[in-house]
Parts: sequence; structure tokens; C-alpha cells
Amino acid sequence: MTWVGKVDWELKHFHGEELSTHRGTSYNSYLVKDEKVALIDTVWGPYDREFVARLKEVIDLREIDYIVMNHNEVDHSGALVELLREIPGTPIYCTAKGEAILRGHYHQDWNFVRVKTGDTLSLGSLTLSFIEAPMLHWPDTMFTHLSGENILFSNDGFGQHFAAESLYDDTVAQEALFYEAEKYYANIINPFSPMAARKLKEIQDSPLEISMICPSHGLIWRDRIDLIIDKYAQWSNAYQENQVTIIYDTMWQSTRLMAEAIAKGLTQAAPDVTVKLMNAALDDKNDVLTEMFHSRAFLIGSPTINNGYSHAIAGLLEMAKGLKLKNKKAAAFGSYGWSGEAVKLLNERLSACGYELLDDGLRTLWVPDGDALEACRAYGTALAGKL
Repeated sequence: MTWVGKVDWELKHFHGEELSTHRGTSYNSYLVKDEKVALIDTVWGPYDREFVARLKEVIDLREIDYIVMNHNEVDHSGALVELLREIPGTPIYCTAKGEAILRGHYHQDWNFVRVKTGDTLSLGSLTLSFIEAPMLHWPDTMFTHLSGENILFSNDGFGQHFAAESLYDDTVAQEALFYEAEKYYANIINPFSPMAARKLKEIQDSPLEISMICPSHGLIWRDRIDLIIDKYAQWSNAYQENQVTIIYDTMWQSTRLMAEAIAKGLTQAAPDVTVKLMNAALDDKNDVLTEMFHSRAFLIGSPTINNGYSHAIAGLLEMAKGLKLKNKKAAAFGSYGWSGEAVKLLNERLSACGYELLDDGLRTLWVPDGDALEACRAYGTALAGKL
């Protein structure tokens, strides 16, 4: 197997502006050579000509017998148009949904070969086996297993947005790598956790040997395979750690003061609980969502603004609802001047997201004075007993 992808050091946002990628990413494509040659996935469209030019340095394109597309979102399929100008008619192996998506994206009548779980493709002494993995994270997704080298090409599964020329998991800082893997899972895969858990068990129960996992983004797993599989098993099972995250927005610092006082009371009452404070308007939204995924409970605070709550909090909760975080407790708090609806509305929104409300929340009128801050600390202390 030869890596023929693209490392994108410059990427800072993905899926439009929906996902932050502080460490860049890679678009991993792999070339498998035997008596026959297969290309596994391509790269994002902006790098299509660069991809084809670099591929020519590795192989005569006419020697590529098959193209395997595990998933057909444009960051994986974007170079197909440019590539197939050079080698038209090359068969593309993908799921039935994959064909539909490729036709919808590129409007080309390419040489599609539909495959499903259990189908195989012989390359000579090596064999590719296809494993459908719908909704991980699109309906067309599949994994491909390579016999002999025992490689699982997992596309978005086990991926991370992490740029590194070294390619392999044991060559980078482990804390950073596993944070990016968790952030990737929390923000992309988590809505489909039931499917992830089933597919993981299916692979673990299968006779397939796995010596390497090659995702479509980030580092290749060759050293910490058991650990990343174990992490996926944990993350797909209503994951939480002993953490409470306090997330707030603030106009004139009153709600921030509340958040800090609540945190102090909670920390004093439950020193074994990790407490984190994050500003929804200033901190990266995907990092906030990752901490929510990580937490057993979170508190959401906002001042009342125009009879509602802040747009930063509203956007965050809209994203959180889509991520379908499970097994979470929540509470609301906020400051107000004359109407004070934010906490009530936040409670309604938190309930709609499926979170268990710890109580009716806490409101403070105007700027919290010493008594109000003491009430916030007492509130944090009381919360410790409800976790």
C-alpha cells in the first residue's frame, strides 16, 4: 500500500464553516499494487490537478485497473473528474448509494460497479473485501479490507483532522492526536453512534485481521489500533466523563460573574469533578461541543436579550441538538434587567435536545452583588448533589 493523498496545512474550517480544523487535515488516498492495481479514494477538488500530477510520479495512470470509492462526499471524490479525463472508463467500485451521490455531484455516466457487504475484488495474491457502513457518516459509506497486508480502509471512521507529513499515529503527540480523534467523533460521527457501535462489533466479531487502519483524514493507525477501537467503543455508548462544563454568553459581564461563582461552589462541593468554563461567543464552537460530549452535565447561561437568549447560545444549542448527545444532564442560568425570559426558554430548548434538567435554573437581576454571587455559589454547591 502506498499513500498518495494530500496534506492540507492551511485548512482551518471544514464543511463550510461548520467545523474548525485548527491542526489542518489530510485527504488520504491509497494505491494498492498487485497483479492488478486499485486506487482507494481521491482528494478534495481544489487539489485535483496536484493529485493527478503527483499520482503520475508514482504510477503510469493507465496501470490503474480499479478505483474504489468508500465514500463520495466531495473531500474524497473531488479529484475524480480530473483523474477520469486521463483514464476514462476505469471502473469505480462503490455502493448503490455511492453511485447515486457521484451522479448527483458530477453528472457523469461513469463506469460504476455497485458492491455490497461480502463482495470481493481480487487483485492477484491480494483481495479487497467490501463492508457497507451506512451513515458513518453518509448513507453511501463503506469500508474496504485488504487481505495479506490486513489493512482496513475506513474512510471517515477513525479519522481526525490532523496535518502531519509523518503519516502514522506513533509519530505525533498522542494527547493532541486523541483530542482531534474525539473532536472528530463528537462533531461528525456521534449522531450515528448506534450505527457506529453495531459496525464496530461486526468488525470485531468478523474473522478479518486488522494490522493497520487507514482513514481518509489524518494519521494512519499502526501502533494504537486497540486503543482507538476501544475509544470508539466508549464514544459510541452514550459517552461521558466526570466533568461539568459551564457555557455562557455575556453582554456586560453579569452572566460571566454568575458562571464563575457557580463554578466555585461546584468545585468546592465536588473537588473530584472537572469543571470547565467556556464562553460560547469567544471559544471555538466545535471545541465547546467536544467538551459537552465529554461531560456528564453542562450548564448553559445567557442574559435575556430581546425577550430571548443570545445568538451564540442559540447557535450552539442548535448544533448540539443535531449531534444527539445522550446521557447528559443540564441546567440554565442567566442575568436579566426587566423581562428575564432567557432561563425559561433555555430550559425548554435543553429539554427539546433530550437532556435531563437538573432544576428550574437560576436568574439574577441586574449586576450580581455579594448576596447574589453567594446565591450562585450555593447553587453550584447544590448542583454537586444532583449530578
